[in-house]
Amino acid sequence: MTWDDIRAQAAGLRDLAAELEKSHDHTADLLADVFLAAYQAATRLREPTEMDPSRLVNHRIVTALTEAPDFAGLRRETAGDPYAAAMAVLAQAPALRGMLERSRTAQEQAERAERARRDAEDAAAAADEELRRAAGEARAEDGVPDPLPDAVRQAAEKAKAAEAAARQAAANAAHAFAAAAPAIRAGARNAAAKAARDARQEAETMRAWGVGPGELERMPFDRRARLADRLRTGRLAQWSELIGRFRQMAAGERARKVEGATGELVGVTLGNDLTRVVPFELAGLALPGPCAVFAARYAAGELMLYDSQGEQDTGRGAVIACVDTSHSMYAAGPGGVTREAWAKACALALLDQARHTGRDFVGILFSAADRIQVFRFPAGRPAGTDRVLDFAETFLGGGTSYQTPLTAACDLLEEEADGAARMRGDIVMITDDECEVTEEWMRVWNDTKRRLGFRVFGVAVGAPRAAEAGSVLDALCDNLRSVEHFTDVHAAADLFRVI
Repeated sequence: MTWDDIRAQAAGLRDLAAELEKSHDHTADLLADVFLAAYQAATRLREPTEMDPSRLVNHRIVTALTEAPDFAGLRRETAGDPYAAAMAVLAQAPALRGMLERSRTAQEQAERAERARRDAEDAAAAADEELRRAAGEARAEDGVPDPLPDAVRQAAEKAKAAEAAARQAAANAAHAFAAAAPAIRAGARNAAAKAARDARQEAETMRAWGVGPGELERMPFDRRARLADRLRTGRLAQWSELIGRFRQMAAGERARKVEGATGELVGVTLGNDLTRVVPFELAGLALPGPCAVFAARYAAGELMLYDSQGEQDTGRGAVIACVDTSHSMYAAGPGGVTREAWAKACALALLDQARHTGRDFVGILFSAADRIQVFRFPAGRPAGTDRVLDFAETFLGGGTSYQTPLTAACDLLEEEADGAARMRGDIVMITDDECEVTEEWMRVWNDTKRRLGFRVFGVAVGAPRAAEAGSVLDALCDNLRSVEHFTDVHAAADLFRVI
C-alpha cells in the first residue's frame, strides 16, 4: 500500500518504471522490491528456489543491493520514510539500468529455462495422459497390449527429451547468472553507496536548515522533493555547512545558559536578592532564632549573596536582524565563503534563538537608502520553511545605508511597545561596510534607544575598519564584533548567550 501510494505521488518513479519496461521484463516488481528493501523495518529475501525463474534476475539484483557494504547506512536514513526510500530508488536508477543491461543474457536464459520447464511439465503430463488412456483401454480388453502403444512411447520420449532440454536450459541460465554476478555486485555496491550518500547529504542539509523530521513527514512528496532540490542547488547548497555550524553554536549556548543569571561568578557580596543567597544563609531558616536574624539581615540588605558580572540579562522584545545585502556582500569572506553566507547564517541562528525564547523575529534585508525588505516571523506562528528560504535567498544589491534599516527596526520596536507592551528588544546589525549617519538622525536614534530600552549588537563581516573603536558602527552598537570571531566558538558565544 505504501509503495502504491508513493508511486502515485512520484512522477519520477512512474517514468523510471515506464522507461525500464520498454527494454526489460518485470521491472515494476524490481522497483517495488528495491523500495521495500530500503523502507521496511525488517526485510526477508525469499530463497531462490521459491522464485519463478523469470524473476531470478530481480532476486540477484536485490540480494546484491542488500548485501552491499553501504546498504545498512542507507537504511538508517530511509527505513520507515517512504519519501527517502523512493528517492533512494531514483538515486539507484542509473545503476539499476546498468545491472539490468548486463543481466540481459541471464534474463533471456532464465526465460528459456522457464519455457523449457513448462514444456517438460506439459510433456510429462501428456505422457501420463497417454499412459492412463492406454491403461483404460487395456482394462476394457482385460489385459495390457504388449508392446506399449506407439502414442505412449512417443509421449514418453517427448517428456524425456523435454526434461533433458529443461536441465540444459537451467544449466545455461546458471552459467549466465554466474557470468553476470560480478557486474551485478559491483553495480549494487555503487548504487547503494550513491543512494546512502545522497540520503545522508539530504538529511544533513534539512537539519542544517532547521527542517525537522516531523515537518518532513507531513510534507507531500512533490513539495518535499522541490524543497530538497531548492536546497541542493544554487547558493543555498553552498551555505548548508556554515548555517548548520551557526545553529549548533547557538543551540550549544542555549544548553549552557542558566536562566536569570547575570554573568560570571566572581565572589560574594551583601544584599537582599533571594535568588543569589549563598546556601550558608539558607541553613539558618530551619531554626526559630537564626530565622529571625535572617529576616533582620534581609530587611537591612546584609545577606551574603553570590556576586557576578558579565552580560546583561536577555531581552524580552523582538529580535531584529538587519542584514546588509549590498553588492559588496557577494565578495568572499572568512574561509572563502561569501560575506552574504556568513551574514545569513548568523541571522538564521538568531531566528532559532528568538523562537526558542518565545520572541518575535524580524529579518530586515537592506542595501541602499531606497532598498529594504522586511520578513516577519511572529513567535506564535510556525516560521514556514518556504518563508525562511525566501529570506535567505533574497538579495537586493546596490549601496549601503545604515539609517534606513535601523529606522525601520526602531519603528517595529515602537510598534511592539505600544501594541504588546514589550520592551527591551534586540537589534543585530550585520554589515560589511562603513557608512555615515547624520547628527540629527543620531540624536533621534539615541533618544529612541533610551526610551525603548533596546540593545544593539554589531557584526562586521570582512570589514576590519567597521569593527574598529570609534567607527560609526561602534558608536551605534552596545556590543560589536568581527565575523572572524565566529570561527572561534568561545569568542562568539556571548552573542547567542545574551540574546
